[in-house]
Amino acid sequence: MSAAASGASAEAGVVAAFDFDGTLTRGGSVWPFLVQVCGMWRTIVAGLSIAPMLAVAAFVGGRFADDAKEALFRRTLGGLDAGALEQVGDEFGRRHLAAERRADVMARLDQHRRQGHRIVIVSASPELYVRPAGTELGVDAVLATRLAVDDDGKLTGNYDGGNCRSDEKLRRLRQWAEENAPGAELWAYGNSAGDQRMLAGATVGVDVGRLGPVGRLRAFHRLRDTAELIGA
Repeated sequence: MSAAASGASAEAGVVAAFDFDGTLTRGGSVWPFLVQVCGMWRTIVAGLSIAPMLAVAAFVGGRFADDAKEALFRRTLGGLDAGALEQVGDEFGRRHLAAERRADVMARLDQHRRQGHRIVIVSASPELYVRPAGTELGVDAVLATRLAVDDDGKLTGNYDGGNCRSDEKLRRLRQWAEENAPGAELWAYGNSAGDQRMLAGATVGVDVGRLGPVGRLRAFHRLRDTAELIGA
């Protein structure tokens, strides 16, 4: 961290942004959530119906991953009552966090909190269950993928805005920081390729992925190497 960055931090503070799946928690949450809502069989059938899209998404990523996830949501969540699903999401988010939280990354979140830093979760997973998890953690904001609701209060399965990954993660984080903590130093934590743009756009980007030196985020700092930069 440069002296200039440290000075900016002292004057404007720090915003610490954490990805959710694989960063604050172990593994993914979308498939377990869909199984919770729709049941195993319906979720499997929905996945099989778009198997070619999912295969391309796994190898290519980018907009193909965005399109595949939206197609999966249309086949599983489309037509469901948004109000009822909000309650399911609240219960799922809190339970998933309790069961899958990563102690090492949670310790870092608490370290930022002790320093008075603003804490934000930035996730491509649905806001309807990431937000309750964020409430449980007492973070300042949750920026996640929103799902569209029609005039009858039913989910369409489409995104309300973009899928909150890659460039969209960085855009929404910067927008929130400009509105709520202008001039703040940005710290960003992630574990996958979808977090790369957010980490690259932060003052300090931290890779918490399990692959370490062979992972997509290997150019960034590692968790163990940055604790002293924050303070006690």
